[in-house]
Amino acid sequence: MRIISWNVNGIRAAHKKGFLEWLDQESPDIMCVQETKASEDQLPDALKEIPGYTSYFISAEKKGYSGVAVFTKAKPEQVTSSFPAESFSKEGRVLAVDYGEFVLLNVYFPNGKSSAERLQYKMDFYDDFLDYADGIKNSGKHVVICGDVNTAHKEIDLARSKANEGTSGFLPIERAWIDKLLEHGYVDTLRLFNQEPDQYTYWDMITRARDRNVGWRIDYFFVNEGFVPRLKTGFILADVMGSDHCPIGIEID
Repeated sequence: MRIISWNVNGIRAAHKKGFLEWLDQESPDIMCVQETKASEDQLPDALKEIPGYTSYFISAEKKGYSGVAVFTKAKPEQVTSSFPAESFSKEGRVLAVDYGEFVLLNVYFPNGKSSAERLQYKMDFYDDFLDYADGIKNSGKHVVICGDVNTAHKEIDLARSKANEGTSGFLPIERAWIDKLLEHGYVDTLRLFNQEPDQYTYWDMITRARDRNVGWRIDYFFVNEGFVPRLKTGFILADVMGSDHCPIGIEID
């Protein structure tokens, strides 16, 4: 089974840039999308009724903001679009797709750059989300977490670590949360297969940073430790254009 995750920075924009053609060629079993920036009723039928896939969407109350989607060939047992804390549910950031043996959590984590209040919101979201994921794991199901985490974990995960030590997305408090996530028994899947530097998933568009590969790795797949034997590979599709992020993925038995 091949699962791909991509922050498309607007699914309607991605559609115009060839998202469906790319999806048809790539043909993952499960496609997770973040930052759709659209409610379901704003989408063309072509995005809602993709041949071979069942589609699930959740959007923010605020128009043109946040939102995630899942396109799946495999039939899930249940799809949950609510998040325990109502204040977080309003931003449409989590879809939980239960496949029986494992639950896939497609998440667009908050960005904390705009203000101290948004940074606190991000950290509160992080903590509530970890409790949520742990609850699923403790129920006896495996957990697969994917999406835009909006934080680079280690110095190897961004091109200019020293210059960004005081920037949200690489603050000690944010990086410490990823440490905590790993301490709770989750694994960064890419680093099981690739320990190389310069493995980025996001590049600033204004400065044309992608041309120079001055990027950040802020998009991840995490799985609980018990699920690791099922992993075949983890990868980044850095050559795929259409967003300021690129797709990432895993393959599982």
